[in-house]
Amino acid sequence: MYRPLVVLALGTFAIGTDSFVVAGLLPGISASLDVDVTAAGQLVTAYALAYALLSPVAAALTARWPRRRVLLAGLGVFVLGNLATAVLPSYGLVLVSRALAGLGGALFTPTATATAAALVPAERRGRAIAVVIAGSSGATALGAPLGTLVGSLGDWRTTMLFVALLGTAAGLGVAVLLPTVSAAPVLGLRQRLAPLGNPRLALTLAAVFTVYAGLFVVYTYVSLGFDRATGGDGGVLAALLLVWGVAATAGNLSAGGLTDRFGSRRIITTAAAVAALDFALLPLTSAHLPTAVVALIVWALCGWGMLVPFTHRLIGFAPASAPLLTALNSTAVYLGVSASGLVGAAGLALVGPHRLGLVGAAFIVAGLVLAESAQRARRQPARPAESDTTRSLAG
Repeated sequence: MYRPLVVLALGTFAIGTDSFVVAGLLPGISASLDVDVTAAGQLVTAYALAYALLSPVAAALTARWPRRRVLLAGLGVFVLGNLATAVLPSYGLVLVSRALAGLGGALFTPTATATAAALVPAERRGRAIAVVIAGSSGATALGAPLGTLVGSLGDWRTTMLFVALLGTAAGLGVAVLLPTVSAAPVLGLRQRLAPLGNPRLALTLAAVFTVYAGLFVVYTYVSLGFDRATGGDGGVLAALLLVWGVAATAGNLSAGGLTDRFGSRRIITTAAAVAALDFALLPLTSAHLPTAVVALIVWALCGWGMLVPFTHRLIGFAPASAPLLTALNSTAVYLGVSASGLVGAAGLALVGPHRLGLVGAAFIVAGLVLAESAQRARRQPARPAESDTTRSLAG
């Protein structure tokens, strides 16, 4: 099953690269489309919002499709959106094309995660999820810098072509290497939406949103928060972000085995507690380069290491509804990341850039409380199709 998982990870790598790379291209996009940098930044928002809001819709509409068809459709829409971005001449049309690319990501990533879980035995589910999610975290370490480098050799439109090429390669891999994975058992609309009435699901999604809003409060304004350590040197900041991206990938991959061994609850609780402490100390640790490196490594390991156990827990609630649940998880993450910009802006005004870690820590602690509340909430009675082992995975 290793090769199919790598192919799925290549797809999430392409989609993750598209998510992160545009931010580094804003000056060129601004000049090319004759808009200010703030307006150019809305291209990032269009992609993220389309991804977040359309993920559950796409999962519901394609629930009866074979998984390979959904994956290929998602990558096809994603590639089309990026090709359109590369050639369209006006800002308005480019904005629409970014939303189209986001729709492709919304189709592909949750389905890829659910498919990875379906390809392996339940006791290896965490590892499989980790491999696929590692494509997204790897995009922060390699995809975004590589895309920016490609743009520097040509222009920002060249980068969009590069991302489309990555998506095409992933599509070929899915078509050739992915074994047949049937659609989930045919369920009525009421049955498919039944997990949404589970209070543990709602609390878990609220925890995901709150934790990732806190984790990305500092990332959004990282150049300001770490300026004492970098001395304002962009090269030093780039090196710090590379370290962050590598640690994020390591955190993702290690979380899979740990989740399979210890369960999602213990990993979420430990990672959130350590991340909150790390963020609370950022006013001190971000002042000096050696301690800043350590703080970023801990942040990335814990922050990205929580994605796997959160996803594992949600799939455990109702495996037959895995595509919908992973889509809702993606929505919660992306909305949290989007909210982090607003929270960070308010934090800058209230406490300044060097104390933003305290704001992030407060959100992470709140997310930890919500996650524990989800664990303690009354469990829904199991449906006949769900075994005791399946129910235990949600914990």
